[in-house]
Amino acid sequence: MMIIRHGKPVDLDHPNETEVEGEIREFVRRDITMLRRPPFDSTGEGTTNNVNSLVQRVTSSSVQEIDKLIAELQALREALQREGDRVQREVTGYAQLSQSAMASTKVIAEGMAQWKSSFENTRPPRS
Repeated sequence: MMIIRHGKPVDLDHPNETEVEGEIREFVRRDITMLRRPPFDSTGEGTTNNVNSLVQRVTSSSVQEIDKLIAELQALREALQREGDRVQREVTGYAQLSQSAMASTKVIAEGMAQWKSSFENTRPPRS
């Protein structure tokens, strides 16, 4: 049996390999094209759902990254707060130590002044 396809006669009883391969390719292309093409929806709801799904997939990774950054920033803020509190305690301790050292130095200086005056009073005058 003979048919004419694409302007060429084709023998259906004895097709050559290239014609069979061409037919298979064409069949596969049509099948894949139908699978890729979304079903027609006159209300546009299917398209809207597809767009919403696409937007959610694209934005979900961005939102996750932003959430991760927020968590890292909060951890850094807490660490800085703790470090600031520690430094403030250290400065307060240093100020107290410095005041104690000044008071001790003043007491020692006053005591030495009393000893000096006591020593000068007990010493015989020079001639």
